[in-house]
Amino acid sequence: MGKRLRRGRSICSCKSPRPSYHASPGSSFNWFEKDLWTEIAKFLDGKSLMKLAVTSRWFHSVIMHDSIWRFVCLRDLQVPEPGHVAFNWNKLYASVVDGSHSYTFREKEKHLDWMRIGAFHIESTAALLSERLDLPLEIRQQNATEKMFESCGASLLNNIKTGIWIADLQLVRCPVCELDKCDGTMQTLDVRHIELFHYKGFQEGSWKYELIGNHKVENPMKAASGGIFDLQHLNDRASAGIFDLKLWTGEPTDFQPKAMITFHAVAINTNLQVNDGLLTKYYMMRAGPDGEVVSIRISQQLL
Repeated sequence: MGKRLRRGRSICSCKSPRPSYHASPGSSFNWFEKDLWTEIAKFLDGKSLMKLAVTSRWFHSVIMHDSIWRFVCLRDLQVPEPGHVAFNWNKLYASVVDGSHSYTFREKEKHLDWMRIGAFHIESTAALLSERLDLPLEIRQQNATEKMFESCGASLLNNIKTGIWIADLQLVRCPVCELDKCDGTMQTLDVRHIELFHYKGFQEGSWKYELIGNHKVENPMKAASGGIFDLQHLNDRASAGIFDLKLWTGEPTDFQPKAMITFHAVAINTNLQVNDGLLTKYYMMRAGPDGEVVSIRISQQLL
């Protein structure tokens, strides 16, 4: 049996000072301070921001402000400010982190596996697509001609949409046959502008990939590699690091795909076992018949 309360005692309100969620005139602190929560939001990840946004209408109005999601997107992707974008930043961020990729929307039956590499920034409107990551120094100079690039199995692409680009490594089924038991696979360096999935032309399937070049090597290859470089930044110190293959491609007996990404370039490399050669194909997708290039693929299959 518990002790009885002494007479004269009842439940009373606490007299100690405590924070109030609603500021009163003359109070020194206001929990609903917009500038304060804007700064706090910069330290939260996307999932935490969404949880906070659904707690109340006030938090939703603060957290869903485009400036917050722009900061979070640039911070997490580690890319510079791209300038104007056509869609809200929270939608762009969601399309990057929700697990979707280009094969989510079409050619699902061909897709086997994928890996997110990261994000990079295309500042100029021209890019170099190359299956070789050991390009001679004279080819990488600013005055190199398109024919010089083609002589090394590379392709020069113009009218590219500037801004943030997302890079994935895709593993897809062999395109040569339709046999279910075929073990043939093809690797694809798949990059897209961050806005691509939000355009109606892509969603409806009217924007198609076009083959713009190919290069066949009918000799045994040690590796299947490919890179996409902002031409204006081809000789930047960071981009030049991609050409130092010993830094990131692994030992010759390591057959796991490797990737490297910088502010203005991305590259992949997979060391190969015994083979008879390699076929590389370059694809692009335009935003309409005469539109800017919004997606690029470098696909490679063994002969």
